[in-house]
Amino acid sequence: MENTTHKLLIIVGSVREGRFGPVVGSWVAEQARAHGGFEVDVVDLADIEIPLALPAAPPKFAGDGYPRPAGMAPLTSALEEADAFVVVTPEYNHSYPASLKAAIDWHFTQWTAKPVAFVSYGGAAGGRHAVLHLENVLTELHAVTVRDGLAFPNYFTAWQDGRPLDTEAPGYAKVLLDQLSWWAGTLRAGREAAPYPG
Repeated sequence: MENTTHKLLIIVGSVREGRFGPVVGSWVAEQARAHGGFEVDVVDLADIEIPLALPAAPPKFAGDGYPRPAGMAPLTSALEEADAFVVVTPEYNHSYPASLKAAIDWHFTQWTAKPVAFVSYGGAAGGRHAVLHLENVLTELHAVTVRDGLAFPNYFTAWQDGRPLDTEAPGYAKVLLDQLSWWAGTLRAGREAAPYPG
């Protein structure tokens, strides 16, 4: 497979007041740009109109005519154009934020046959419960979840000046990005060779 640059979308999933997500998202974007295998874009869900009430017809069947709010257009476009995703999520009550679930549920085909990696943060568990739930949801949408993720337990003491104190973190990020790049190229080649049967 020829070496190529893949379009990576980093999604900051929390919209909570005082959230830490943008700090983590910025650091992940820095790691992805330094990696060299990606054209990086970041979408912060706090900047997107994401209603909880959904239209009657699911997006899987409605296709291009699905009636999304005009303010959601930047998110929909970014999802469609991406070859791969990194979801940055906290953990709320052993799961992930409602904002992230709503953003996922407003879409379907945009995730299909594309890889998703996770960077989580939280208390003692580091957001791992949120990631377990996200893996189930995104598998249902025919996305491919990447095994190696990043989790930051007790982020409130584990970061300083916008960076994790763990000196191994950049290395873990590289493993995640290497896997994501491989899957992005493989799945893009598959989508171009034949329609995904799902």
